[in-house]
Amino acid sequence: MNRNLWLLAVCQGLFLTNNVTFIAINGLVGLSLAPLGWMATLPIMGYVVGGALSTGLVARSQSRFGRKTSFQLGLAVAVASALLCCYATYSKNFWLLVAATVIAGYYNANAQLYRFAAAELALPPFREKAISLVMAGGLLGAVAGPRLAAGTRSLTEVPFAGAYLALGGVALLAMVLLAFIEFPPPPAQQSVSGGRPLREIMRQPVFIVAAAAGALSFGVMNLLMAATPIAMQVCGLPFSDAALVLEWHVIGMFAPGFFTGHLIKRFGALSVMALGLALNILCVLIALSGVDLQQFLVALFLLGLGWNFLFTGSTTLALTAYRPEEKDKAQGALNFCVFAVLALSSLASGVLVTTQGWTLLNLGALLPLALTGLALAWLARQQRASSGT
Repeated sequence: MNRNLWLLAVCQGLFLTNNVTFIAINGLVGLSLAPLGWMATLPIMGYVVGGALSTGLVARSQSRFGRKTSFQLGLAVAVASALLCCYATYSKNFWLLVAATVIAGYYNANAQLYRFAAAELALPPFREKAISLVMAGGLLGAVAGPRLAAGTRSLTEVPFAGAYLALGGVALLAMVLLAFIEFPPPPAQQSVSGGRPLREIMRQPVFIVAAAAGALSFGVMNLLMAATPIAMQVCGLPFSDAALVLEWHVIGMFAPGFFTGHLIKRFGALSVMALGLALNILCVLIALSGVDLQQFLVALFLLGLGWNFLFTGSTTLALTAYRPEEKDKAQGALNFCVFAVLALSSLASGVLVTTQGWTLLNLGALLPLALTGLALAWLARQQRASSGT
């Protein structure tokens, strides 16, 4: 594990600091500014819609300028959008806040590629561990994100405006660290041929399942996580409790990064993903058992664990679906699937939690979990058939 990987892991942590802070405050700021209550999570939705709309642009910038320049461009957008969010909060302009989070989606789409870049910074036998290590960098976001949100809530006379200013500083710090990372040059074939057509790549069973499992696991995680601060406020729990729950949720998301790669190497991606699915189902069952602090805390922690196993496994699985010269378009398609599902789950999260309640929201999460289970079983059957066992 080289210096480049450790620096990229810290950049991942700073990216997750941005994401966790957004999750912690955007719904609450949205709730205070939105014309209607069900619109509260539209700023969260804007972040992922912006990511979905940016995947093609990000893929082209990665192909044309390389990893470092493209990642730095994403961070510059992060600084600008954070300042715009701050201004929108001061001016009490709900739709400007939504627009600012859509712009911030470019950073989201860009930094989602850190996990793929990690595989390029390690030798092939260590790709799983490299991805896992960089994902573990999100632990920084687990600690810093909720504390940044809570600590800067009253920094200015307008609640949470200071948090957006702080996020601009976080992005600037990431720009400095990224300048010291040396990324490998793109494959020589990339300048001659882009490889197979995207349609052919996407028809492969391994790509279909990697995309479906990655998108659905992220969708379920976002559905429940985005609604949690609002649900806890409705239940009369203070924001400090919501920050604590989000902190342990993100610890669950990224702490396994120190060993998930070892598990995948030993047991295979599908087995680890199946374990993640079981943990997500257990999360829903605990969430349905009550609305006290301990139920929110344990459920969201298990949600994070399950997401880590599913998402790290799907990322590792995806690496087998494309060639080096195909990486930009294949990774762009994978990220578009994730963001499309995230956009739907962000909207559904706000609508369901404010109109139907926490219980129905969790029951609804069982459908995408069932689809994920069917996808994993289908690929396992395909692999057994191809191996003749």
